[in-house]
Amino acid sequence: MKNIFTNFEEYFLLFPKEVQVKLELLRKTIHEQIADLEEYIGYQMPAFRYKKKQLVYFAAYKNHIGFYPASDGIKFFEKDFIERKYKFSKGAVQFPLNEALPLDLVERMVKFKISEIDLLK
Repeated sequence: MKNIFTNFEEYFLLFPKEVQVKLELLRKTIHEQIADLEEYIGYQMPAFRYKKKQLVYFAAYKNHIGFYPASDGIKFFEKDFIERKYKFSKGAVQFPLNEALPLDLVERMVKFKISEIDLLK
């Protein structure tokens, strides 16, 4: 996919309304975890930075939303993914579009990543 968008709103408009609603809910949930987040488009996906460090990415696909908290975020929450029967890989987890977003899990993953970044300084 060619990068034809420059912000979250333009990206969201590429998808059907029901997917847009989920993407906006995911965005809001991430923002609620800490005030000092920067939104940007990275690797052709909506992404967040915290203290100028990559926090998380996400992207919509035909049947799921991919959430990218990097490999440490995946390893730490692997048992949750298995328990909830989510597909996951070394750097991403898939949230099926036909299910409610696991906002509790997203909150915990974002807080985990924030604490990782805070420990760097």
